[in-house]
Amino acid sequence: MDLDIFGFYDKMEESNILLSFKGEITSDLLTSILQIMESKLENFEEKSRTKKKVYNVLVECLQNLYHHVDEVKPIDDKTKRAKTAIFMIGKDDENYNIMTGNYILSENIEPLTVKMDRVNAMSLDELKVLYKEILNNDQFSAKGGGGLGLVDIARRTGQKLGYNFKKIDDEYSFFSLDIKVRHKLDD
Repeated sequence: MDLDIFGFYDKMEESNILLSFKGEITSDLLTSILQIMESKLENFEEKSRTKKKVYNVLVECLQNLYHHVDEVKPIDDKTKRAKTAIFMIGKDDENYNIMTGNYILSENIEPLTVKMDRVNAMSLDELKVLYKEILNNDQFSAKGGGGLGLVDIARRTGQKLGYNFKKIDDEYSFFSLDIKVRHKLDD
């Protein structure tokens, strides 16, 4: 294996990545990541409102990874991708950037795109109404979610959800989600 670990480090430092993880997503891992980020956020001179917003959006993003990663069959004997994903959080002059990536069955791209585009097309007031509707309808997907996560992220951040799909093969694609949480907030 010929990896340039310094190259990775340098790129992460340049991008001001605070934490990153690649691997299988488990409930214990989520707890650990959230504890680490809670500690890191305490060390930043941010308003408590901003820290709370970043933490809550992070919880939603990680729960989405945990609950909605499609299990991927290994490509060969060396490749184990079962329920793996990647997560990074960074900070620039204006935003905390939460980035997630996971494999998705290609058949799930269209319904997810429809949801994402619907959320992105809504105003904050429309998102609040939809959020309350979802809370009150008691309907859950096959994976146990009610569709609240993406709506909650958009509602809390006031930003559009950035996303992309990269085709891997006929069966799978890689889904990337990019969330921005402003830390230069007005009181």
